[in-house]
Amino acid sequence: QVRDRLKQQVVEMTEKFPGFRPGLAILQVGNRDDSNLYINMKLKAAAEIGISANHIKLPNTATEADVLKCIASLNADPAVHGFIVQLPLDSDKPINTEKITNAVAPEKDVDGLSSINAGKLSRGDLGDCFIPCTPKGCMELIRQTGVQVAGKRAVVIGRSKIVGAPMHDLLLWNNATVTTCHSKTSTLAEEVGKADILVVAAGRAEMVKGEWIKPGAIVIDCGINHVPDSTKASGKRVVGDVAYTSAKEKASFITPVPGGVGPMTVAMLMQSTVESAQRFLEKFQPGKWTIQYNQLTLKMPVPSDIEISQSCMPKPIDQVAKEVGLFPDEVELYGQTKAKVQLSALNRLKNQPDGKYVVVTGITPTPLGEGKSTTTVGLVQALGAHLHQNVFACVRQPSQGPTFGIKGGAAGGGYCQVVPMEEFNLHLTGDIHAITAANNLVAAAIDARIFHELTQSDQALYNRLVPSLNGVRKFSDIQIRRLQKLGINKTDPMALTKEEVNSFVRLDIDPGTITWQRVLDTNDRFLRKITIGQSPTEKGFTRTAQFDITVSSEIMAVLALADGLDDMKKRFGRMVVASSKKGQPVTADDLGVTGALAVLMKDAVKPNLMQTLEGTPVFVHAGPFANIAHGNSSVLADKIALKLVGKDGFVVTEAGFGADIGMEKFFNIKCRYSGLRPHVVVLVATVRALKMHGGGPAVTAGVPLPKEYTEENLQLVAKGCSNLNKQIQNARMFGVPVVVAVNAFKTDTKAELALVVQHAKEAGAFDAVECTHWAEGGKGALALARAVQRASQAPSNFRFLYNVELPVVDKIRLIAQQVYGARDIELLPEAQEKVALYTKQGFGNLPICMAKTHLSLSHDPEQKGAPTGFVLPIRDIRASVGAGFLYPLVGTMSTMPGLPTRPCFYDIDLDPVSGGVNGLF
Repeated sequence: QVRDRLKQQVVEMTEKFPGFRPGLAILQVGNRDDSNLYINMKLKAAAEIGISANHIKLPNTATEADVLKCIASLNADPAVHGFIVQLPLDSDKPINTEKITNAVAPEKDVDGLSSINAGKLSRGDLGDCFIPCTPKGCMELIRQTGVQVAGKRAVVIGRSKIVGAPMHDLLLWNNATVTTCHSKTSTLAEEVGKADILVVAAGRAEMVKGEWIKPGAIVIDCGINHVPDSTKASGKRVVGDVAYTSAKEKASFITPVPGGVGPMTVAMLMQSTVESAQRFLEKFQPGKWTIQYNQLTLKMPVPSDIEISQSCMPKPIDQVAKEVGLFPDEVELYGQTKAKVQLSALNRLKNQPDGKYVVVTGITPTPLGEGKSTTTVGLVQALGAHLHQNVFACVRQPSQGPTFGIKGGAAGGGYCQVVPMEEFNLHLTGDIHAITAANNLVAAAIDARIFHELTQSDQALYNRLVPSLNGVRKFSDIQIRRLQKLGINKTDPMALTKEEVNSFVRLDIDPGTITWQRVLDTNDRFLRKITIGQSPTEKGFTRTAQFDITVSSEIMAVLALADGLDDMKKRFGRMVVASSKKGQPVTADDLGVTGALAVLMKDAVKPNLMQTLEGTPVFVHAGPFANIAHGNSSVLADKIALKLVGKDGFVVTEAGFGADIGMEKFFNIKCRYSGLRPHVVVLVATVRALKMHGGGPAVTAGVPLPKEYTEENLQLVAKGCSNLNKQIQNARMFGVPVVVAVNAFKTDTKAELALVVQHAKEAGAFDAVECTHWAEGGKGALALARAVQRASQAPSNFRFLYNVELPVVDKIRLIAQQVYGARDIELLPEAQEKVALYTKQGFGNLPICMAKTHLSLSHDPEQKGAPTGFVLPIRDIRASVGAGFLYPLVGTMSTMPGLPTRPCFYDIDLDPVSGGVNGLF
């Protein structure tokens, strides 16, 4: 009956959670015959019920340390819900059994032998512990008789930790009056005669005589003993601790030996394993977070960002991971406040429904920025800490270039920050450094290949590319791919003809077509144009090159768009670095560096877990530029977060720059590759930016704002709302509801804020609300959070702006006209050549990633508001084939920002006492 019930429960579990099975691990030391027999019984029962059972067998030479190491591994394995150590431990080495049983995690100790479970049983916490299987089976047998335990006199013979002592506690907490007897009890027969319920676990053959037993008593015999019997082939038979033949005449119920308690013990082990699996599912079920939020202590005036950040005591990051349903083996800790999340989490959660997907973007900004990051954090703090919704923020990792340049950090600001901000803004877990190394490996490989092809014969190159090792030559996998690309279907290096060797070893790169540059994660204007190869060892082979900033590397864009390690590796292989002199694309795979890139990036592909000031979870992953790349955090972070929050939760991500750039690319590039569909757009607007668009004076970083921005001016605001209206139209063009977040500054007046809200609603926004989250944290974004909740329930008819099969020029024209408001586009000669080249090379069906200024809807940063009638000049087009887009260059764009235009001292240093960071980002 027990097994049939458990079998049905397992079926129901697997139907509700596809792919899930209760897991049981049995750890054995040595090779005792009796242990092997018992284990086989357990494995058979588990298979019958549908439990996934794993038998781990250590040799009898195993040490205590070996056993403890194995236990630690099983404790951390989320697929193991029940875990037993088969006793006795058959080892040649001394092993402390008590230490071993106590090493098993209490929540997996389905044998109930740990001191914690034993202590809970002795205290009567029966619903919060595991009970040893034999006493649990005895209790089930007693219940099956229909006799009420409460008020009965029970006698337990034996006081072992496995049976006698826990049996006493179990009967006691089921309200029996219990006496424990043992080998030293002088009046054993007398005590037995008083028992309504008798449980015997003494380990002595037929010790309890039938005449001792009270008529009508329930007798549970746990003994297994061997006595001589010449009629048996083995010369012995199995008997219990009770003289069965005489006892059954007086007992109302009695268990036989063999066949009584033994099978029930195994059944109870299975039951405890299923119960443990059920507890596990309740605890880690997606969509059911139990999360501890941090209370903010708000101050006025608002302190500096770093003061606020350092006044916060973040939760240990492993606690955050546990709160959101990540398993211990899915989390790699990088100290106390940051961690990487294994991609296996996504595979585990693949059958879970996604939550609501929200993208935060903005109107065309001033050079100071309008607070998209701050609004992103404020919104998730409001949804999580105040409305108690499951919510994740997914943001980009900032580059150290802007951090030490004009822009500063990107952790948000005021009481809406990712913390610790200094960890966030600096090295984090080293992803950007990994990208720098990977990018520069490709750059080095390009110039080394050109050099060697210029200085060596075909055979010399072949001998170095396919060396003979111990007299054997063998192509690597990447070389086989190169041969297949060339149409050479051979696997024997000795079989290639001279012509085939020539094709294989010579990429014949045209130096003038190299698009791959070296990178550095620092703003350094003097590296925008350099000459390389000036050392005498390079034999005069010099060329002009440049450094870009790391986040502009195609490797960063690949990281952001990949949906796994294998996909990232394939994208690396497709990256085009140059063309051959015959006009053929040369890829990273042709260079032979794909595998090396994957090795350098194998950790960077895992999203980074952090938290906000109020304790809501944040994924920080990838940070591609928003001009020559798509300016969004990673697809992988979004996908994992959407599964973790569950169908009623929210994932809030941010798109770089204004809606015409970051949001357009989020829709047309990121969503196209990820397959994800957004539910809401949050469009951030400020009175300051709208005044600029209405004709206000220039806004310059580091310079005090003119009085037009600090005094009420409704006319400027109203005129500048043309930009707000256009960006609302841009978002609605994609079929997604728009909520406008008016990020309030202390210089804004109520009338100005109300005017923006009114204009936004008249322009077609689903809602528009004033936000004060910078000064108030999540509380200041509650109206925004509620508006987003309502908007997420509204119909979202998401659609792309263009079909990728359209010609390249048509796709560019659609973006220019529909999103920017241009009359037409003009392709300069170099851009026209690239259209023809990329179409010929087979890249014409890639999405478009426009690289233009973020300070205007047009190509001219001085044109504010919502200009129309202009012709958008396309001076060049480049390809990020691995990432998967073409990027037209509009106007003059640099991929290596300069440092501030005036000399400066960095107001940042280490605290001489704490060793922490003091200063400003």
